[in-house]
Amino acid sequence: MADADNGGSTKGWLERLLNAFAGKPQNQKQLLDLLKNLQSHQLIGADELYMIEGVLQVSDMQVRDIMIPRGQMTVLEHEDSLAEIIEKITDSGHSRFPVIDDDKDDVVGILLAKDLLQLSLENTDEFEFNDYIRPASFIPESKRLNVLLKEFRLKRSHMAMIVDEYGGVSGLVTIEDVLEQIVGKIDDEHDDDEEIDIQPHGANRYSVRALTPLQDFNDFFKTEYSSEDVETIGGYLLGHIGHLPERGEILVLGKFTFKVMNADSRQVHMFQVVNEG
Repeated sequence: MADADNGGSTKGWLERLLNAFAGKPQNQKQLLDLLKNLQSHQLIGADELYMIEGVLQVSDMQVRDIMIPRGQMTVLEHEDSLAEIIEKITDSGHSRFPVIDDDKDDVVGILLAKDLLQLSLENTDEFEFNDYIRPASFIPESKRLNVLLKEFRLKRSHMAMIVDEYGGVSGLVTIEDVLEQIVGKIDDEHDDDEEIDIQPHGANRYSVRALTPLQDFNDFFKTEYSSEDVETIGGYLLGHIGHLPERGEILVLGKFTFKVMNADSRQVHMFQVVNEG
């Protein structure tokens, strides 16, 4: 009988938990409530709950919500010399770079920094840029993140270029950007120690750290939010919400829409801000 129980699989174990706590959930909110109940009984950890919430949120998010806008992309120009390419790679610390054709003002492909390693053993005087450019993937701003993550895995790709409704490149997204929505910020040795409080993600769309000083938020967005009780935009918004919000909750203040993008059981970490003005 012991072998039979062990062979019941995770599905049988999960079903017993569901029956024990509230029956099978009928929607995503009920599922999250159940998972929080399990976490409060220490049947799953806080980190596991956080990642499950991230997985569920990813299915509701679009590429435009997290993309790096074109103006902030580190790019290589098709006419760059090898010395210029190496300098840009070294300064940025990135591993993949869009390649821009100046004449067409368009992305013609992707360069992987590792592909240049073999040049140390070759005659660099005969360097031909086109030999190292790989095809780029192009996706619409509206693509769901869960669909994109699946495509990244199937194609073994790590970067995609994002196009707007007119077919122009509006930004890029990497597999790391998507995974950070599930597991939180992934830092590496090239990331700055100082976090960016307000990060643009295309036209009128931003991610804003909850700990951003309220005055800095006002200066950036030309708002006049004020409070004698709090010093951060997160504290100000929590005062309007009236409770500790969950991921995905939305607050509208005038022309601004605030959406909770990153939160745990104790505090909010990140908001998405959309300026409708």
